[in-house]
Amino acid sequence: MGTMAVVKAYVGVTDTSWYRFLAGRPDLSEVNFWRPSSGREFRAIDHGEPFFFKTHYPHNRVVGGGFFSGFAPLRVSEAWEFFGEGNGAASLVELHRQVGRYRSQPMKPGEDPVIGCVIIRDVFFYPDDRVAGPPPEFASNIVQGKSYDLAAHLAAGYFYDLLNRAGIAEHVDLSEPWHRHGPVFGDPRLAPRRLGQRAFQAVVLHAYERRCAITGDRIRPVLQAAHIRPVTAGGEHRLDNGLLLRSDVHTLFDRGYLAVDPRHRLLVSPRLREEFGNGEEFYRRAGQEITVPDRPRDRPNREALEWHLDEVFLRT
Repeated sequence: MGTMAVVKAYVGVTDTSWYRFLAGRPDLSEVNFWRPSSGREFRAIDHGEPFFFKTHYPHNRVVGGGFFSGFAPLRVSEAWEFFGEGNGAASLVELHRQVGRYRSQPMKPGEDPVIGCVIIRDVFFYPDDRVAGPPPEFASNIVQGKSYDLAAHLAAGYFYDLLNRAGIAEHVDLSEPWHRHGPVFGDPRLAPRRLGQRAFQAVVLHAYERRCAITGDRIRPVLQAAHIRPVTAGGEHRLDNGLLLRSDVHTLFDRGYLAVDPRHRLLVSPRLREEFGNGEEFYRRAGQEITVPDRPRDRPNREALEWHLDEVFLRT
């Protein structure tokens, strides 16, 4: 594992039942640190930076952590679909009950509210005899959490100790900005923009505003997070290696009948018409720009698009 560098860390407040449930399931490497309302997008730290779990007062201990993987507002049922027991609950019914306990207004029968999903990957929990004391300057009235700028804060040593307790401090440099590194296979890598598999689905759905990038369809059950360069071909679970596509469009993209050029324009293979005598829905859109996320860094990566054009797209 290479040495990674971070400049920020976040400590989120959680309840004992959430962390105890997840600590008893060490096979879950990706969890949802959910908030009972969707609220504002979580931007306190960047992708890949450390996120620690601290219990409420009076216990007031740091009990584990992981690395921030992404944020997405999801309905409770969608959070269960993506993360299952990684939500810290044994069933969808139990997750609804937990969310309802923290909402200001009682949930109506059949209500499926939107919650804010802060997704954490490469999760670890400390044994009971290794939990850490509270972070510096963490006031008792902080309800959600607090971020720390490690480049300018004396607390860097405290967070290094937290990582050391998890056995990964030697792989993290707390003095320099992050840089890209690490494959998607093998042991977890502290790669800043790599997502977990479930986070990839949730974050792509959110970034594309729940509509197909090519057709604009908003029918949620048929929308899928597609990899531009598949993981099996060296791609990563990264937002800029993803497109939100209607299921049939996803199939056509994966089989090379559709492509997107580096300027985000739709390309349609002539073989679609030659082989099936169909595809007018796509030929009408050929050459038009697809819908991409607002933030430039989240848009389809040029190298991934060029790989798909060279290796998958059926030109003739």
